[in-house]
Amino acid sequence: MLSVIKSGGVIGVDGYLVHVEVNVTQGLPQFITVGLPDAAVKESKERVKSAINNAGFSFPLRKIVVNLAPANILKQGTLYDLPIAIGILTSAGILPEIRAREFAFVGELALDGSLREVKGILPITLSLKEEGVKNIIVPDKNKKEAALVKDVNVYGFKNLKEIVEFFEGNINIDPVIIDLTKVFNQKSVYPDFSEIKGQYAVKRALEIAAAGFHNILMIGSPGSGKSMMAKAFPSILPPLTFEEAIETTKIHSVAGILEDFIVKERPFVTAHHTTSDVAVIGGGNIPKPGLVSIAHNGTFFMDELPEFKRNVLEALRQPIEDKAVTVSRASGSYTFPAKFQLIAAANPCPCGYRNDPNRDCKCSPREIKRYMNKLSGPVIDRIDMICWVNSVEPEELSKMSSGESSKDIKERVIKAVDIQKKRFKDFPINFNSEMTPSIIQKFVKLDTSAENALNTAARKYNFTARSYHRVLKLSQTIADLENSDKVLLKHIVESINFKLSEDLYS
Repeated sequence: MLSVIKSGGVIGVDGYLVHVEVNVTQGLPQFITVGLPDAAVKESKERVKSAINNAGFSFPLRKIVVNLAPANILKQGTLYDLPIAIGILTSAGILPEIRAREFAFVGELALDGSLREVKGILPITLSLKEEGVKNIIVPDKNKKEAALVKDVNVYGFKNLKEIVEFFEGNINIDPVIIDLTKVFNQKSVYPDFSEIKGQYAVKRALEIAAAGFHNILMIGSPGSGKSMMAKAFPSILPPLTFEEAIETTKIHSVAGILEDFIVKERPFVTAHHTTSDVAVIGGGNIPKPGLVSIAHNGTFFMDELPEFKRNVLEALRQPIEDKAVTVSRASGSYTFPAKFQLIAAANPCPCGYRNDPNRDCKCSPREIKRYMNKLSGPVIDRIDMICWVNSVEPEELSKMSSGESSKDIKERVIKAVDIQKKRFKDFPINFNSEMTPSIIQKFVKLDTSAENALNTAARKYNFTARSYHRVLKLSQTIADLENSDKVLLKHIVESINFKLSEDLYS
């Protein structure tokens, strides 16, 4: 008897519909799986056989052929255990096929018949919804994640026996309903800006970066507070919207790092300077999302930036500009979203004390140039803001009074973000940093003195077209923080000062 059970798979970070065709016929007992299964899928026959027997049902001693369609796409993982088991039980007459057709099934089976959670449930559920599937059965630990998709009835089960009893009408289980009203009202776990003494200019720079989703590079001596301020940065970011949370949750689900059923805060991802380009960008024989994709809609922090390998830094060019990573393999191209905010920190030289007023630099000009040359012109050109961080004076550290809190800064950031959302309501962007040249021309209005100052600076410092536009984007964010309808001279001057990098290599 032939049974066709609906399930799903993942390509990149997107799901797709899979039909699990199970044919049980007379013949010598054997179990054959076709349809480009990987090793984990091939091994499912042992898990399925043991699970069916230990759940109290008889495994048919016949010839069983399982086809995973479409057969030209590689099937990976253990998520096909459950649909294969349901197909066998249906073909054996234990389950009514007419009811099983109304559902899709995803899950891994343990040998005792219990269900284990799997990766990629959210993108699979989204794709099944697009294919018209109204009901889906998943492991109990995956049910909240799948229930994020509206207009799909999600049922969570702990074992195979419960599913059979549910179809026989012996137990009644309602679809999962989740309450999202309190999900995003979580207390921040990041350091507060009030804990950081001094560094008022750097705090100002980080506030501007947070308001417009701008990339920033902090350069300063060891111990000046660069890493601490970077770690406090997420505390002033605007909260995730539900749409952004779904996008980010999809990536974390596929990567297998989802801690809860939904990502509640903007991700903060750090990379050690020994990290490879594949780990940062993504890839592998079967491409998986890298750190920049895991940081989607959040922050990617690179400490000790010049210590990273040159190929890692150069590989960042595409995702910074395109907000996505495309990995090509013989099996096809995979695109991973990567709209992240780069926060980088660096010492100004190998010893770390160039331009420090309290310590002498021991590096030769040649050593400084070789050290900073890892930061190529095209990479620096893609960074919106360069901020020099000075050591904090002892008198500042001894002050008892606290600085401005993250809560106060965040309120100003959210107001500026709301202005941008209204401005770009008819465009597929949310922040000033995402503006294209045509959108800049439409919305960025400079007064005469500001325009003259920008053009003078562009000629003097040889701005590229990209740098010119990034100064305009940054100026607009500064104007939004002050609720100014026009970009004024002071906004342009502040923006140009953050963009200048002529003393980076000398």
